[in-house]
Amino acid sequence: MAVPKHKVSKAAGRSRVANWKAKAPTLVECPQCHAKKASHAVCPECGYYNGEKKMLVKADEKK
Repeated sequence: MAVPKHKVSKAAGRSRVANWKAKAPTLVECPQCHAKKASHAVCPECGYYNGEKKMLVKADEKK
């Protein structure tokens, strides 16, 4: 089991913890409807992925 040889100061420990940040998700434009969507995922607005209809969305159910 790893045991520290020296005490870690409060400043050193807190500065290490301070670098854990949440990042905003990377969004790309859907080529079909031009809405923002997650990369490599089905578009939640139109249901297309890679140029093919992959799932039904609420807009399709209303038609």
